[in-house]
Amino acid sequence: MISLTINSQTIIFLAHLISTSIMVGVIWVIQLVHYPSFHFIDKDIYSAFQKFHMNKISLIVLPLMIVEIITGVILLNLHNFKNAFILISFIILIIIWAITGVFFSSVHSKLIIGYQELIVNQLVAINWIRTLLWTLRLVFLFCFIYYTDNKF
Repeated sequence: MISLTINSQTIIFLAHLISTSIMVGVIWVIQLVHYPSFHFIDKDIYSAFQKFHMNKISLIVLPLMIVEIITGVILLNLHNFKNAFILISFIILIIIWAITGVFFSSVHSKLIIGYQELIVNQLVAINWIRTLLWTLRLVFLFCFIYYTDNKF
């Protein structure tokens, strides 16, 4: 039976779970709607659109990603790096950050110059990796809840 005790560890886990859950929703909308819509933006204003996109999307995802990484580090420490669900979920998060930093930042910078069909197609294709990884993270967090009797 799962018992919920509200303490600092529970709050940290809930912040982690909520930020990850929101990111999963955001990344699926980005993957299925937003990135594919890049093909339909008027080419004359594409550069301005891309700047707008980068500025505004950062307001949504950056705080969530920061909460994820900070609470993830805290959870790892609380569990002495021994809980497989937390550990694997955190490793996946590091992979997501690496992919975002290495690939997505440079691709969006290239798109500021203007629309490039090949680049947008690559963006959509490679974003499937992040979409699936974020979804997998959430699965591991729910496994943590289910299989560890919610021991925070």
